[in-house]
Amino acid sequence: MEPPLPEFLPDDPLPLVQTWLAEASAAARNATAMTLATVTADGRPAARMVICRGFDARAGWLVFYTDRESDKGADLRAHPRAALVFHWDAFERQVRIDGPVTTAPDADSDRYWATRPPEARAAAAASRQSRPLASRAELLARVAEEAEREGEEAARPPRWGGYRVWAERVELWVGQPARVHDRARWSRELTPVGGGYAGGPWRATRLMP
Repeated sequence: MEPPLPEFLPDDPLPLVQTWLAEASAAARNATAMTLATVTADGRPAARMVICRGFDARAGWLVFYTDRESDKGADLRAHPRAALVFHWDAFERQVRIDGPVTTAPDADSDRYWATRPPEARAAAAASRQSRPLASRAELLARVAEEAEREGEEAARPPRWGGYRVWAERVELWVGQPARVHDRARWSRELTPVGGGYAGGPWRATRLMP
């Protein structure tokens, strides 16, 4: 059983999130997997799992990469806000983060693309994510064709790149005996600055579990 949150909540929750993420990554498989929740153009909630590929606690954003022409990309064009959830059952810890979303700089997307194995680059370039598909055989043929055409140097498609989720609200949860869990929320105002956001001071409060 993990200890509860500090009696005096920290002024900034993001360093604690960073610590929790590092501890989970050292002990659990797929610790950087997170639920990404968006809203469709007609107001339907949508959620799926993605991988957190970067976290800048000082700047206040987390990044994931995807096909921007996918369903999630369409959602974010219509409503550029998202909610994230990390849950680490072995640690009885949960993190919720929500806020506005911006596209990551092309240079960041290029750097991440270059770290992917050649077969993963070919698959991402060949798959028009969320589009209808006649059969799995069709997809495998598209991937094989892309791999043969581009070899190991498949270029990043313009439609493929990163999204940054800027932390406007953060909620931390720790499991405790008899389900008397510990829970706290931080919120702040964000100001648009140069394609991103600058955060004001955090306001923290404990919540009933």
